[in-house]
Amino acid sequence: MTDPNAIQPSALDQLPDRDPEETAEWQASLDAVAREAGPHRAAYLMRRTLERAEAGGIALPKLLETDYVNTIPTSAEPAVPGDPELEARITAWNRWNAAAMVTRGSKHGVGGHIATFASAAWLYETGFNHFFKGKEGDGSGDQLYIQGHASPGIYARAFLDGRLTEQHLDNFRQEAGGNGLPSYPHPRRLPWMWEFPTVSMGLGPLSAIYQARFNRYLTNRGIKDVSASHVWAFLGDGEMDEPESTAALALASREQLDNLTFVINCNLQRLDGPVRANFKIVQELEAQFRGAGWNVIKTLWGTAWDELFALDTTGALVRRLREVPDAQVQTYQTRDAAYIREDFFGKDPALVEMAKLLSDDKILECFHLSRGGHEASKVYAAYKAAVEHKGAPTVILAQTVKGHTLGEGFASKNANHQMKKLTVDEFKAMRDRLDLPIKDSDFVDGVVPYGHPGADSPEVRYLQERRAALGGPAPARRTHALPALPAPAEKAFASFDKGSGSQNVATTMAFVRLIKDLVRDKETGKRWVPIVPDEARTFGMESLFPSLGIYSPKGQTYEPVDRDQLMYYKEAKNGQILNEGITEAGSMADFIAASTSYATHGEAMIPFYIFYSMFGWQRTADQMWQLGDQLGRGFLIGATAGRTTLTGEGLQHADGHSPVIAATNPAALTYDPAFAYEVAVIVREGLRRMYGEAKPGEDQNVFYYLTVYNEPLPQPAKPQGLGIDEGIVKGLYRFSTAESAGIAVAAGAPRIQLLGSGTAIHWALKAQKLLAEEWGVAADVWSATSWTELRRDALEADAALLRGEDRVPYVRQALQGAEGPVLAVSDYMRQVPDQIAQWVEQDWSSLGADGFGLSDTREAARRHFGVDAESIVVAALAQLARRGEVKATAVKEAREKYGL
Repeated sequence: MTDPNAIQPSALDQLPDRDPEETAEWQASLDAVAREAGPHRAAYLMRRTLERAEAGGIALPKLLETDYVNTIPTSAEPAVPGDPELEARITAWNRWNAAAMVTRGSKHGVGGHIATFASAAWLYETGFNHFFKGKEGDGSGDQLYIQGHASPGIYARAFLDGRLTEQHLDNFRQEAGGNGLPSYPHPRRLPWMWEFPTVSMGLGPLSAIYQARFNRYLTNRGIKDVSASHVWAFLGDGEMDEPESTAALALASREQLDNLTFVINCNLQRLDGPVRANFKIVQELEAQFRGAGWNVIKTLWGTAWDELFALDTTGALVRRLREVPDAQVQTYQTRDAAYIREDFFGKDPALVEMAKLLSDDKILECFHLSRGGHEASKVYAAYKAAVEHKGAPTVILAQTVKGHTLGEGFASKNANHQMKKLTVDEFKAMRDRLDLPIKDSDFVDGVVPYGHPGADSPEVRYLQERRAALGGPAPARRTHALPALPAPAEKAFASFDKGSGSQNVATTMAFVRLIKDLVRDKETGKRWVPIVPDEARTFGMESLFPSLGIYSPKGQTYEPVDRDQLMYYKEAKNGQILNEGITEAGSMADFIAASTSYATHGEAMIPFYIFYSMFGWQRTADQMWQLGDQLGRGFLIGATAGRTTLTGEGLQHADGHSPVIAATNPAALTYDPAFAYEVAVIVREGLRRMYGEAKPGEDQNVFYYLTVYNEPLPQPAKPQGLGIDEGIVKGLYRFSTAESAGIAVAAGAPRIQLLGSGTAIHWALKAQKLLAEEWGVAADVWSATSWTELRRDALEADAALLRGEDRVPYVRQALQGAEGPVLAVSDYMRQVPDQIAQWVEQDWSSLGADGFGLSDTREAARRHFGVDAESIVVAALAQLARRGEVKATAVKEAREKYGL
């Protein structure tokens, strides 16, 4: 086990000590200060000394950096178990097939990436052979976040393992006909293999941190002991520019997530060129991760460099490695020995003398080939140190060459990310380089062949034996045959049917009250995962603090300031609430980990993440796509919803478009409930669909987005009659007619249908009354709980018609026979209700809150956007006037009467 307090190896471990006695005296002096004056005084003196050295121009690494050398020197490397020769042959086959697959696919123009896996092959192979635990052993196995551009190499290994066929490889990026392989890790497209989508870059590292954290959450809450699981995230150095990549580093170190390892493939290149042309990305990342409290292991140079370090008695080589910018290192990769002698060694007299002792072949071996990330012994040492380190997460910075083994046309070239194929001659050269038994005659009509040593070959047997010892194939996703979760007691939902009487209740509060009852359920209550980004008090959730507790791996080490209050701030190691602070991205990463626990760990969890509706989808819509790809299940709650309900907050807080963004996500079921009982029906249906008994052909891998409001209003009783629940779930039902509302209207009066969603239905109900009492118009009011689900049903009906099936969209069925035109209104832009316009047979019109939000009262904001009750009345009269059912002058009279 690694001692977290041990002194980290540095450049001094690579250099011979010219005066061991003097070194010992310095060390003894430091020990004496620490012993006599305490460690803090010793640390103070060391820091002041380092500052003096820097001020005096003495070249030393910054406090957060070590020299540009391996953290683990060759002399400290552990022996690698297994058969290195067989592992090298397996890696060679995988390199070949990865390149062949992409090259063969290039004739169809579907693209692919070759150079990334070529650089990272040993980073994966060493893990697969010795570290990555599968899902057929005890526990849940490890969680692997594979760098998306390296997917051809992972497919190649699955082909060698017998999990994929040549037909699969030939259908790389060609999924429409079946047996295809998705371009990148996409669980929804290849659910038996991929667990985590990673190619919206930056989301992989963020999700990996929260997955490791959620593993601890499950263990600490007693849901399942997953302490043996390790999370591995394979990342690119260019990917670390994404802000999400480093957004949660402090969380990982603060919670001591030593079940997490980042492996950053530092091939020094991003898509267009060097990651840090004039700087050093490894040093930058080391400082960033060390500053955040991570354990950092640098694996930069291969064993060929040992001879050079042994000759570096003055430290000139280490100084030169530290000062050469990354782009120049890339240039050395492509230039001859003479150039390297002049440009690298020629800058320092001591290096000039060193170079005289080196042959050209030795120089080229070091600068062209020998990188730490290309040697199994170096990678194994780093991985072993990472999994044994306790008390902090580990990042491994592994230096590689992008395009390694693909030939001079690929290695370190700026354009290699866009290079999709090798020529036949380049393949033959690669074959010779890798020493593979592939004959020239195997290239039929210029098509590169796949290579396989045979199902009973030593390579395949070894590969399968290693995976069996580690718990089965990887990567792999398991769909567990989980029993349906029992439905909560009906009482929790039925309590909303009676309405709120004289009490005004916002739908946000109604949802929170429902959750309070559901988390008390003996069967499923413990499976709820409440997630909130530091806005629990805004949403009225503080009452859950003392009963559920806020999760903290340290428990509560302080006395809370509100300890004497009923709803005090309670943290607990087994706390149920994930209160993430001000981070929508972190909260979404939490949600994704919890929502996919049914597959990752075989434990169905029910996350609900409640957030400002404006900032949830607008900030993290990319993560919603990741959630859909990862087949997540749960409830997203857009609170303080709508463009006009959040008084005084202004432009950026006024959500008029989240349902538009949500409608673009095929996995999101978007609802805009108006009343508390609608919230209850939708949540009950969501629990059944996602966690209960699914209906035939029903996709359980969906998530629900509910918009709820902070405006306290009377909550009516649930209407009596058949089909109400069905209408709520499908998206539309008639809430009241003019007659059922007790409004007197003359026989034969003009009639209009008012469709409202969310809080807008209250404006429609007021308009219903005004239309009857002041203009002699009968209006029926409909609750449109989901414009998006109505549209999707209609699209499915259209598709069925093309197949020759006779199917009528639900929205048309519901409105069949409804008299008069239709006027739709919501607290969102008109585009939201207009989703269903083409399927409505009646004359259609809509109102909405288009444009930027503004700060004012609710009433003033609604008048500004033209969606208040009076504006609805004017719009309704205009529709009826166009049809000749009311006088045209009525529209002008209404505008003047209401001051519009």
